Amino acid sequence: MQIIADYLRDNKERLEATLFELLRIPSISAQTAHQADSERTVDWLVEYFTRIGFSTQVFPTIGNPLIYAESPKFEGAPTLLIYGHYDVQPVDPLDEWQTPPFEPTVRDGMVYARGATDDKGPLLAHIVAAEFWMQSENRPKINVKFFLEGNEEGGDNNITQFVHDNADLLACDYLALSDSSQFAPGQPAISCGFRGICGFELTLRGPKQDLHSGTFGGAVSNPATVLTRILASFKDADGHVLVPGFYDDVQRLSADEQAQYDALPFDDEEFYRGVGTPGGEGEKDVPTLSRLWLRPTFDINGITGGYQGQGSKTIIPAWASAKFSFRLVPNQNPDKLWESLEKYVADQLPIGITAEWKHFSHVPGFSVDTTRPCMKAAASAVEFGFNRSPVFIRDGGSIPVVLTFSQVLTTNVMMIGLSQSTDNAHSPNEHWSMADFYRGIKMAVRLWYELAAIGE
Repeated sequence: MQIIADYLRDNKERLEATLFELLRIPSISAQTAHQADSERTVDWLVEYFTRIGFSTQVFPTIGNPLIYAESPKFEGAPTLLIYGHYDVQPVDPLDEWQTPPFEPTVRDGMVYARGATDDKGPLLAHIVAAEFWMQSENRPKINVKFFLEGNEEGGDNNITQFVHDNADLLACDYLALSDSSQFAPGQPAISCGFRGICGFELTLRGPKQDLHSGTFGGAVSNPATVLTRILASFKDADGHVLVPGFYDDVQRLSADEQAQYDALPFDDEEFYRGVGTPGGEGEKDVPTLSRLWLRPTFDINGITGGYQGQGSKTIIPAWASAKFSFRLVPNQNPDKLWESLEKYVADQLPIGITAEWKHFSHVPGFSVDTTRPCMKAAASAVEFGFNRSPVFIRDGGSIPVVLTFSQVLTTNVMMIGLSQSTDNAHSPNEHWSMADFYRGIKMAVRLWYELAAIGE
């Protein structure tokens, strides 16, 4: 595989120029003013795929288009599907950027630009690997497809329904994505699971209008007081969630899995220093890293109701509302949680208070078996690209589309991180390591080879 090192050296200037060209397009999916830029990104990607020998299709959606690209077919060979997104986050607040967000600038080995790490840079690493193999007479016997979306950062564009409706088109034996992080600088990682999420908005209504708290206080139920009392009852002082049945389906990790996570070099003080606080809360009998990845949680996301203006206004508000979410681990059922939660809240409502609910994301947790042949192949590819063996990690956040892929297309999902959690994704001064760009290309090149060799 020395040839890939030669290829990267000989094409360094061209590859960097290609990355910067893609990063200059402001494909912000959340802002309709940039719809033309998203369409320009689609044209750019389609032209690239066509030029390297892939056939392409573009599918309109209620948001930005989906892109499908496919290599010339080897009959009887396995198929790898690579997923990514070409849209980026808004850039606000603009005045906090040291350099313009769509003028890629390299400082200290990092390229600064919106989309550099999430997800244009890692995505392009996979596309460059495809370009490399399409020029080679020894292309591995594996069929490769790309499936790219343009509304991941901006909202739903019916990708879940598209996957269900086009399972034959997207059929694959393996699925890879790099919209995830490494464990730390110098320590590559493969994510083998993530937490799910249940999101709710609970509005409690009481009197028909705001009331004078002196005239009516003590006799009329106060929605804000009841709401805060109910929310406080969701957790105890040790961080355990008290909704009935919440932990019933939480599975314990095997001793080997737990030992693997416990062995990771996680520094609590450094973690809390990074978020700007001297410490935090959570289940006191659980290590911090396990709380972030492996345990379910409850968090209040926002509370409103009553008077919020300047000065004092002594009222009993007519209503109060809160948005909150639960992070769920694999095997917990969002629907089961909802049934228990609704009854738990209803049982605590005093006379004169009614509850209204809104539901947001309901996504189960997800995990993969790290002993599968594809995971070993991915680990070998990462070691080739980064010159260091990866660790297996989990993510505390949720990636709903990956769950859809695993349910509809294949359970052989490989989430290979090329970014760092400190790359300021979604924030001003987003950046990505140029060294990881080349490491990622080497990894992606090797991945084709390793997956093709399974079963030979």
